[in-house]
Amino acid sequence: MRLYSTNSPDALVDFGEAVLRSLPADNGLYMPEHIPVLDEAFWQTWESMDFQKMAYEVVSKILQGAIPEEQLAEIVSEALNFPAPLATLDEHRRVLELFHGPTLAFKDFGARFMARIMAWLTRDDEQLLTVLVATSGDTGGAVASAFHHVQGTRVIILYPSGKVSGLQEKQLTALGGNITALEIDGSFDDCQRMVKAAFLNPEISKQCNLTSANSINISRLIPQMLYYFEAARQLAIEGKKPPVFVIPSGNFGNLTALLLAKRMGLRVGHIVAATNINDVVPEYLQSAEYKPRPSVATLSNAMDVGAPSNFVRMQELFGNDWKAMASDISGYASDDASTRSAIREVHEKYGYVIDPHGAVGYLAAEAWLADHPDDTMIILETAHPAKFPETITEELGSEALEIPERIACLADQPKVSIPMAASPEALIAWLAEG
Repeated sequence: MRLYSTNSPDALVDFGEAVLRSLPADNGLYMPEHIPVLDEAFWQTWESMDFQKMAYEVVSKILQGAIPEEQLAEIVSEALNFPAPLATLDEHRRVLELFHGPTLAFKDFGARFMARIMAWLTRDDEQLLTVLVATSGDTGGAVASAFHHVQGTRVIILYPSGKVSGLQEKQLTALGGNITALEIDGSFDDCQRMVKAAFLNPEISKQCNLTSANSINISRLIPQMLYYFEAARQLAIEGKKPPVFVIPSGNFGNLTALLLAKRMGLRVGHIVAATNINDVVPEYLQSAEYKPRPSVATLSNAMDVGAPSNFVRMQELFGNDWKAMASDISGYASDDASTRSAIREVHEKYGYVIDPHGAVGYLAAEAWLADHPDDTMIILETAHPAKFPETITEELGSEALEIPERIACLADQPKVSIPMAASPEALIAWLAEG
């Protein structure tokens, strides 16, 4: 498998270099030189495959021998050792539950796969690998869990102070060991800007042996394709037509992963991008004008992104053709008041507890169904509602909230973080002291 930079299409690197470098020196993003299409033999048997078998077939097809078959099968089996089930609300509304991993968020799929890929790629290296990551909520916890105690690695997580939920913060700050949390006095966009600056500083990048665990890293996007195949497979068994996927979106890595899956041959009815008031992409889909701006804090904090880095990949996949993108993707935005209302509505109508991000997705699904009432919607529930106890309790009461033990045990753990100004220079100076 070879990949190119979106800023230098002729500069090709292999999969290992793209994963470990994360970000090209020209500040582009890595994209596969070729996206293979799954053959007819796969589609003839996919309904009978279990999740791990199907995942291996898809991953091995796109990696094209970059990892030996035996090792890749082991990586997939270990990383994806939890399900991605569909919950039925009614005939036209399904919820894809992506919170059954160790940190109760969809980021577990990408983080666990990536950690094992990086461990295999660096198995003979003597220099410590530094994983530098910005988080708006769930990425940091998933990465911390995936890399905790992984030999030869240290993880540095930047998160915006006061803009993640209490349990999310504990997942970032309570593990210790090879995990360090930097509490940034700013927004997620500031955190992301600081991380990019560190990668584009050649001295620091080399000194610290930097790699990224954000969705700028191609090894995050590849496993995120897999649950779309799994969801569509479950519907296909029921004889349903291709679904409309509704994706709560912030940095747009999750949606980009679906675009890659579609290029590999997955049949999709339509794609709905659901955002909170940080709606630069829905606005673009309506107007053809892309106007990134500072993010605004909301209840659905993991989606508080004003300059989504994966937008450049979306443009690349559509050849910078706005009409083509707007034909395949529709965008809807919701505010916090509507999000709260949706949490109550889903519980009252269906007896289902949905988190704020899923609630934004539900609102977008309702908007789409108003004009397409016969479609089957799959709404991504990207995080367990227990990660947002304040909001869920306020809307549904404490009796509606069940907190799984694997995060409940963090509640009494001490928070350990390092305060830092929202400045690339502050991060680079801290890394240099390192």
